[in-house]
Amino acid sequence: MTVFSLPRILRTGIKAGVVASVMSATLIAPASAMDKVTLLLDWFVNPDHGPIIIAQEKGYFSDAGLDVEVIAPADPADPPKLVAAGRAELAISYQPQLHLQVAEGLPLVRVGTLVATPLNCLLVLEDGPIKSIADLKGGKVGFSVAGVEEALLKTILERNGVALEEIDLVNVNWSLSPSLMSGQVDAVIGAFRNFELNQMDIEGVKGRCFYLEEEGLPAYDELIYIANRDSMNKDVIRRFLQATELATQYIVNHPKESWEIFKSTAKELDDELNKRAWVDTLPRLALRPAALDAGRYARFEAFLKDAGLLNDTRSVDVFTVDVGADD
Repeated sequence: MTVFSLPRILRTGIKAGVVASVMSATLIAPASAMDKVTLLLDWFVNPDHGPIIIAQEKGYFSDAGLDVEVIAPADPADPPKLVAAGRAELAISYQPQLHLQVAEGLPLVRVGTLVATPLNCLLVLEDGPIKSIADLKGGKVGFSVAGVEEALLKTILERNGVALEEIDLVNVNWSLSPSLMSGQVDAVIGAFRNFELNQMDIEGVKGRCFYLEEEGLPAYDELIYIANRDSMNKDVIRRFLQATELATQYIVNHPKESWEIFKSTAKELDDELNKRAWVDTLPRLALRPAALDAGRYARFEAFLKDAGLLNDTRSVDVFTVDVGADD
């Protein structure tokens, strides 16, 4: 049985997967013992992780000969470091951060995609004074992660005639929507369009997103699977991605049934916010998690260099691996 380790306030048991009655020909478990895989999440379990939970519950991992342990971190910054140290086979991370982590010397590579579009947005109050990005001149913008978020913000501000120095950056320490609703800031960068917008609406406050990919930024994969370049097992990862692909297909074909399965795995998941986020997340899931768009990664690498966050650009094969390709 897989154990899901969650933050203390969310820790709960998760039901073991139910073995599917019909196994995919490519996912028939070998006669030998199951291959153990530790997967570190980027945050506590939420609809972004739907394919993982459904793969577990529908038995797709076990059909693939995998015994997958899913762990939610106490600190969201830990998973890439733990994978780099060889303490987990896989972790969920973010494409923008991967570029910087590899530049810092961590032996990490992207091996698959979970959420294939940006989720990040610049969030403002719908009925507030900010009607356009240009209106942020002289205002306050909240953020949580220095570096990448500042580069994203700088780019979209300049495109709208505002210099980064003409706003006041405020570190709101992950309190994104509360800081916006309370009037502490005029906008926040780093809000996820499938969560913060719904969270605010539930609390009776309408929000509006400026979408980064519509404001001159290169599109990127929000959530990716990363592995240790030096110790990864391509065959195990390939089977893992095949299982999550089956799960994604099931979710797309059976959105209501899959939501029922997902929410039943922990009582904390069965609420209005997760229900809304589930619907908004589905169209953003990677239908082909193993597929690699090398051009997308090259463009974002170039963007980070132009933004001053990288000294040089590197070949895409330095920080990505196509596990579906022939060895």
